[in-house]
Amino acid sequence: MAQDLKNLQQLLDHIARIATEQERVSLERVVEAVGKRSFGPLLLLVGTILASPLSGIPGMPTTMSIFVFLIAVQLLSGRKHFWLPQWLLKRSVSANRLFKAIQWLQPSARLIDRWVRPRFTLLVGSVGTHIIAILCLLIAMGTPAMELVPFSATIAGFALTTLGLSLVAQDGLLVLIAFTFAAITFGWIFFF
Repeated sequence: MAQDLKNLQQLLDHIARIATEQERVSLERVVEAVGKRSFGPLLLLVGTILASPLSGIPGMPTTMSIFVFLIAVQLLSGRKHFWLPQWLLKRSVSANRLFKAIQWLQPSARLIDRWVRPRFTLLVGSVGTHIIAILCLLIAMGTPAMELVPFSATIAGFALTTLGLSLVAQDGLLVLIAFTFAAITFGWIFFF
């Protein structure tokens, strides 16, 4: 199923379908729906959560940073299957809150999807993927501090969303844009 995800709108629609099935949606359920083998959609998912109003929930940015850290380490190590600890997979959010966040993101997703396409593929190849993973590690390590700096987790979410989308769409230009978002995030934290 995750192999079919080619853009942000498809990912949001897929997650919205599982949000209508139950009252609370666990991270395990979302990971199963997105696919355990696909790092791009999972990174895109985490970034989307951080870019959405869900990042305002106390502890959500830090929880997502653990997820980003695990994605990055597994990307660096060359793993083919994604793994998460059970205690993290059991974390959940109300389906209503998740669905509202998805609805809030859908207009932006449609706009973004018009512009992404395969280009500068060197930046999303094997070497590029390692660079993306290192940037993800840096963002993950800085995310707990983002709980204290307004809007920094949201900007980091845009960086992670852009990185995930770059892996899904094989769009290296998005990697460059993500580096810009990451620089803004760290600058915002440093000067705040």
